[in-house]
Amino acid sequence: MRARDYPAAWALEREVIASRDRATRDDPRLPYHQRWVWDGRSVDGADVLVRCYHGLGDTLQFARYLPALVRRAGSVTVEAQARLHPLLASIADVSLHAFDPAHPLKPRACDVEITELPGALELAPGAVPFPYLRAAPAPIPPLTTGLCHQAGDWDVDRSLTEALLAPLAERHRCLTLVAAPSRLPVINPDGCPFDLAATAALVAGCAAVVTVDTMVAHLAGALGRPTWLLLKHQPDWRWDPARHDSDWYPTLRLHTQARPGDWEPVVAEVSRELDAFFDDQGETIHGQPAQPVGARVLG
Repeated sequence: MRARDYPAAWALEREVIASRDRATRDDPRLPYHQRWVWDGRSVDGADVLVRCYHGLGDTLQFARYLPALVRRAGSVTVEAQARLHPLLASIADVSLHAFDPAHPLKPRACDVEITELPGALELAPGAVPFPYLRAAPAPIPPLTTGLCHQAGDWDVDRSLTEALLAPLAERHRCLTLVAAPSRLPVINPDGCPFDLAATAALVAGCAAVVTVDTMVAHLAGALGRPTWLLLKHQPDWRWDPARHDSDWYPTLRLHTQARPGDWEPVVAEVSRELDAFFDDQGETIHGQPAQPVGARVLG
């Protein structure tokens, strides 16, 4: 996948599927994120159930394939995190059901986990129209940059301390995309709402986004916002540390640590690129004081 040889990746996937014990499909003894669901059968004309067993960012990344699936399947039901339903509804006309780990939906004619859709459809990321997510921009000041320094607790190496982003917040008008109070000079010091539709509106209104590898990166990428992605030394499979671009999101710019845990050079390089980005707009706002955004804007 990193080498962009998608046909080879799909061939390997089918070899793996063929070698599996079918009795272990969607194995209830395993945590949901370790299960395999799709057994290789065709989705064409089938009653398809898409299960979202991974994180919010994974669901957003692979939701790009839902319109293509709708065109080929007989019917499509998506069992997804309820928090994502407003966003998924803007991507494709599917039947949405909240994923309840204690009471998952019964199997359909063809079950597939959402991260398995590229192989099931044999579609590379570039074959899908982009951007594929829509959200009405929040009424925030022009030339605002969204900042996200915090990833999930399960991989703390993806996060950095908020203070490292201070040079960005001091040189540009910024807002935080973290659902917690911020000590940076941002326009929403109380933090971002814990609501994905509201967060999407803020991201859609940003001129640029700087984020670590978390759901915000996928949200900004899916919305087509200019985004600088800060990556740990050995990033997740979907990001190639040897590249600065991504097939998954054409508007992303990747910056990977040269040494484990060393964020300062990464932030410095992003700061230089962000300066150039705003200079190209002809409306650099260096040195402008942050103005608080009222509750009406932040929801």
